[in-house]
Amino acid sequence: MIYLMEIFIFIKLLKSFVMHRRTFIQSAVFATAAFTGIHKAFSMLKDDPAWKIRMLNSDVGIFLEKGGTIMFHLSPDGITVIDAQFPDSAAHLITELKKKNIPVGLLINTHHHADHTSGNIAFKDLTNRVLAHENSLANQRRVAAGQKDPQVQYFPNQTFKELWSEKSGKETISLHYYGAAHTNGDAVIHLEKNNIAHVGDLVFNRRHPYIDRSAGANIQSWIDVLENIKKRYNDKTTFVCGHSNNGFDVVGNKEMIKDFQSYLINALAFVKEQIASKKSLDEILKTSSIPGSPEWEGEGIERTLKAAYEELTEV
Repeated sequence: MIYLMEIFIFIKLLKSFVMHRRTFIQSAVFATAAFTGIHKAFSMLKDDPAWKIRMLNSDVGIFLEKGGTIMFHLSPDGITVIDAQFPDSAAHLITELKKKNIPVGLLINTHHHADHTSGNIAFKDLTNRVLAHENSLANQRRVAAGQKDPQVQYFPNQTFKELWSEKSGKETISLHYYGAAHTNGDAVIHLEKNNIAHVGDLVFNRRHPYIDRSAGANIQSWIDVLENIKKRYNDKTTFVCGHSNNGFDVVGNKEMIKDFQSYLINALAFVKEQIASKKSLDEILKTSSIPGSPEWEGEGIERTLKAAYEELTEV
């Protein structure tokens, strides 16, 4: 009887060992898999480039890294690139474009700001054509002349005044100027067949804009420019803007244009009311949100408020 009891205890202990051994092995396997997955994720994160290329269709893509959104159009006649960011980020795009074995035929600048044009220099050996509005070129030269340490730049060598158009393969590329807005030299670049328009910094999607009054910016005129854009392009037009806030896209439809126009209308109306109430600029600058446009968040609201105040109080 004693022996039977000992055998029973032995079998029970053996089963317990087997069960715990199986659990231990499973736990070890799961832990190893989890570690491997985490290691793989960190490796992918490390190897993942800071820049992104996103094709909107087979012919048109956008490039994002730092600075204003770059758009490009692929054609047997040559690649058209719109905006250039900075020399180092432009080099990343160029590396990818060279894989297409198509020459760069034309570089276009939506306006003169450095985060859209200082990368022009990276294209100097690729194209002898750089196009912008005439005011954009004047602004770029003025800013360059005022720098203590002038940067090596590749200025536009072609300009237009109100309208410019050219065929590239089956595509017609049109540039339109609608008046002073973000600067006094903002161009809208429309790929007519694809019905995609790059509006540059005429639109900041849920991000407080930079309003360059030193380059002729005017908020009321900007509102009017956006109204003209709404009328000029149809409801199927895809718009690409220069900047967006975190979690928002640089690609949108006409609603993106309308929403930013409303933001500017609301900002101008609010500051006008504050001035009528005898509020000082310092008091106005304490505002943390534009009434009617609370979804515009983050830093930069003071730029809009100050520009609106200066515009409304200038003699």
